[in-house]
Amino acid sequence: MKTIGLISANYVSGDFGDLAKRRTLASIPFGGRYRLIDFALSNMTNSGIGTVGVIAPYNSGSLIDHVGVGKPWSLDKKTGGMFVMPGSVFGVANTGNRFLMRDFITNKEFLLKDNADYVIISGSSDVYCMDYRDLIKAHTESAKPITLVTKKVTDAENYRGFFVKTSEGKVTEITTKSFGDADYFMDLFIVDRKFMIDFIEWFDTLEYMDVVDILCEYLEKFDIGTYSFDGYYGKVNNLVSYWKTNMDLLKPEVIKELFNPERTVYTKVQDEPPAEFFTQSNVKNSLVAAGCTIKGTVENSIIFRSCEIEEGAVIKNSIILQHGVIGKDVSLNRMILDKNVTIKDGVHVDGSAESPIVIGKNKKI
Repeated sequence: MKTIGLISANYVSGDFGDLAKRRTLASIPFGGRYRLIDFALSNMTNSGIGTVGVIAPYNSGSLIDHVGVGKPWSLDKKTGGMFVMPGSVFGVANTGNRFLMRDFITNKEFLLKDNADYVIISGSSDVYCMDYRDLIKAHTESAKPITLVTKKVTDAENYRGFFVKTSEGKVTEITTKSFGDADYFMDLFIVDRKFMIDFIEWFDTLEYMDVVDILCEYLEKFDIGTYSFDGYYGKVNNLVSYWKTNMDLLKPEVIKELFNPERTVYTKVQDEPPAEFFTQSNVKNSLVAAGCTIKGTVENSIIFRSCEIEEGAVIKNSIILQHGVIGKDVSLNRMILDKNVTIKDGVHVDGSAESPIVIGKNKKI
């Protein structure tokens, strides 16, 4: 069964501080060398999906610069490939929503011009590695027009978004509030392409609503199934979850699953020399990208490309994006430094796990 992909990147959040001031959520750097959208794109291509649409926001400069024509994901081709499409100007105001109806109406042609059986529709800012072929098989066997992908969580009160309740294999309730054990909607679903085209026509007057909100309102009219994902799932919807998901990469079991050599996470290539560790450096339980020079101490941290950490500096539980310069005898704990940040000699700053401190792009302190 032929399947195409559609990735929604046209949503915003005010919960990332300066980190999302000049870029979309989808293009926020992650894990030392990636962008968040790399996981959504790689899941598509690793599952054999050769036609992928990306719905971009109006401020899509950083996103377009990163994805280009899709070459890192082998989507730069004459037939199929990547299509970067315009999202509505104002995006989604509700930070819990991802799939604005107006975006699907605007880009209905993407669905009309293809002859695929199914469409996998996903958000662009969560971190997980999934083989969609298993999802496609389960959806085909269910004979339902829509299948929502869920992740079982044990602390639902800490999640923001949608939760799904089922009975006899059918979705009976979609709610935004739950506690304890619950099935959390992963901003990912598969739908019959022809059904999605009809859905857009049925509800074209509700262009201001999210697709999932519409499903909530008209649930009794649709036969909706679910597919449970049992792998690692990093929900990134605010600054704290971004910091925690990055820190999860320091766990061997997480990095082994996410970066399985059989399912590569592709990204825009940037050639850099290997990182250089001086004799006085001390690095523990950290990810240090290429091009870095490390003379100080780094513990439990993610250091992006071409960063400089001077002698006597101590970096703990922090994320330092590209081209960061950390001066001598600096002490940083639970910090997030955007690109091209310089910390002068002797500065000491402490954040917390509940409120990591962000230093905006190009700043010097």
